[in-house]
Amino acid sequence: MSTKAGTGFSENIDSAKAGAEACKKAMAEIKDPGLIIVFSSVKYDQERVLAGIGQISGQAPLIGCSDAGEIITEGSKEKGVAVMAIKSDKINFTTVGGVMVDGKPLAAGKKLAEEIKKKAGGKLNGLMVLSDVLTGNGADIVRGIQKELSDDVLLFGGAAGDDFAFKKTFSYLNGKVLSSALVGVGLSGDFSIGIGVRHGWEPIGLPMKITKSEGAVLQKVDNKPAIKIYEDYFGKRAEEIKKEPLAIMAITYPLGMKIQASDEYLIRDPITVDEKGYITCAAEMPEGSEINLMIGSKNEAIAAAKKAAEIAKEQLGGKVPVAILMFNCIARYKLFGRYANDEINVIKSVLGANVPLIGFYTYGEIAPFGITGKYRKSRFHNETAVIIAIGE
Repeated sequence: MSTKAGTGFSENIDSAKAGAEACKKAMAEIKDPGLIIVFSSVKYDQERVLAGIGQISGQAPLIGCSDAGEIITEGSKEKGVAVMAIKSDKINFTTVGGVMVDGKPLAAGKKLAEEIKKKAGGKLNGLMVLSDVLTGNGADIVRGIQKELSDDVLLFGGAAGDDFAFKKTFSYLNGKVLSSALVGVGLSGDFSIGIGVRHGWEPIGLPMKITKSEGAVLQKVDNKPAIKIYEDYFGKRAEEIKKEPLAIMAITYPLGMKIQASDEYLIRDPITVDEKGYITCAAEMPEGSEINLMIGSKNEAIAAAKKAAEIAKEQLGGKVPVAILMFNCIARYKLFGRYANDEINVIKSVLGANVPLIGFYTYGEIAPFGITGKYRKSRFHNETAVIIAIGE
């Protein structure tokens, strides 16, 4: 048998029927799956979605979260339910979670890692984590997990969404709907895994230094209010920044933080600006860090996704991809607009048009810059495409 995966999607207006329809399609050629992965719009009653899925999947282990859009083999979707069913005699799946974040992300990450080590027992190949970053710093969640896990464990995943409302997200674990909680699934066994992480944004102008910050609040850059970054570049348009969510402009002009031992910038989404000119970002902005204003385009972002897929395929070492997972920032979806499928199609052109694929549009991505050596340490990203290829 080896490993077999299937995907399904539904836009049925009834929550339970949407879950059941998507799961039935995913399991069309799979009996007794070892894992069910679910990503769903918050327009649905979350518990009824899982109830509908359970009618089809029975007691199969399940993990998932609410999202800001779904990605399946057929392409980019929104306001629906996406399901992947996986059955394998090569991969062991161990689900863990229900760890509450509640403003203590470092401790929550540490606790989740302790649970997966205890429950999985032997060597883990990888750990997929779905997090809530509306109630805790995403970077601290990642840091807490990595304090407990060996560097040999590939850590990846994404932050749950709520259709771009930024109010409340949900995670799913074995039929239960949770909020402000981490869930994860450990993967172990005889299989290959490849990961590609790219964004495509390029720096503009000279680098600047963060001279004052508190967590995700960027207060001063080069000893000036953080909003000066945008005022100096956009001139009079800066007044518009204060009238609308900064996140709209950040779709094309985010901030990039220079990371030691990497030629890639860690992207940070500015979200809002206050009366002092302080900018709240989607994740931490440590004092002393070097940052740049970044610029992106559809073409560069698509090229980056293709490169990420090529890197993931290369890391399989010649093994054939049997399933693809994708964690893709909601800002990229907003950038692409009606051309969102162009990104998905270029990934499929590299990894295989018919390879089952599932993913979602996130509020942040968890992944290392690379799979080996100095790049293996995972980070919390924004506006980045993370592609996981599983091969045999």
